[in-house]
Amino acid sequence: MSSALTTIELDWQARRRTRRAATLWYGALLLCAIAISAYVSEVFPETLARGLPQIGVYFRKLVPALTWDHLFDGPKTEGAIAYWFYRLDSWGWMLFETTQIAALATLFGACGALLGCFGASANLAPNRATYLICRRILELFRTVPDIVYALILVYALGVGPPAGIFAIALHTTGALGKLFAEVVENADMRPWDGVRAAGGTWLHGVRFAILPQVLPNFLSYLLLRFEINVRGSTVIGFVGAGGIGQELYLVIAKNYYDEIGAIIALIILTVAFIDIVSERLRSRVIGT
Repeated sequence: MSSALTTIELDWQARRRTRRAATLWYGALLLCAIAISAYVSEVFPETLARGLPQIGVYFRKLVPALTWDHLFDGPKTEGAIAYWFYRLDSWGWMLFETTQIAALATLFGACGALLGCFGASANLAPNRATYLICRRILELFRTVPDIVYALILVYALGVGPPAGIFAIALHTTGALGKLFAEVVENADMRPWDGVRAAGGTWLHGVRFAILPQVLPNFLSYLLLRFEINVRGSTVIGFVGAGGIGQELYLVIAKNYYDEIGAIIALIILTVAFIDIVSERLRSRVIGT
């Protein structure tokens, strides 16, 4: 008995030394990779030390000079909130346009992802060829950044929201399609087997066995993607794809710091509001 315990102890110590050696080896490789990446990217400590304070200076310029005595005065009084947001009506409409770009793009992208995710799931794909084709198509859509799609579509469709909608929708199709497919692959297949054993078709199995399981997760990812697309539609506005991004690009180019700060504050408030509403909607749907 004592000999057996000694053997087990020695074996465990040997395996522990092997794991520690492997951890040190891979850790060293990771540090080398990080060092090479920093060198190639020209991320040097002296550059960071010189540049980081300038970031603080820039952000300080974005903070308006509000005064307590005039905080709630009219838009013509310096130091008032109304003076800071003196173009709130115009910015509000642009921000509304941005959210509508994101909403339509998310809707179109979700439809595309829903059509492709079942074929891209290893447990539901009718055959290997369908699985590979659907996977590669979704990869193609999400590999190209939405701002690149926007540049191409602005050239094709002209400046305005349509280019932004289709650019974000294409990227959303690939991104959501991958997430949806992974959710489907983790679904319990026993209901699926029951539907198919009862004579149901492949579509019947998807409709009655898989969708009821995965819809809450689909909704969660969909709402998250909508929040991401609101920010994304702001960025693609820089290339003429509509929304508040075009205005933000102009004020940044002209160094209108107060207006930059006001627009950024509006975007942050909008994203926070969307996040709160999305969380309540998801809780209501899944019954928590």
